[in-house]
Amino acid sequence: MEKKICTISITTNWLDDKYTFYEDDTIKRAYDNSNSASEVTEWLEPKQISKQNKDKLIKSCPEEFKERIMLILDYP
Repeated sequence: MEKKICTISITTNWLDDKYTFYEDDTIKRAYDNSNSASEVTEWLEPKQISKQNKDKLIKSCPEEFKERIMLILDYP
């Protein structure tokens, strides 16, 4: 497993939605489908993430990682 850069949460209400970024430019998303469902994990390509979620991720990103995360997400 590659080294983790950071994890960014864009959780809304009670449903978890976390993205973990790795140094090999991979992205892991862990989220809840519903209040009663357990966490689902998937590996994503930047093009699979909506512009709205990319905006939220960049807004919530710690400043020291922002430039690197923007490169990984091909943002804007």
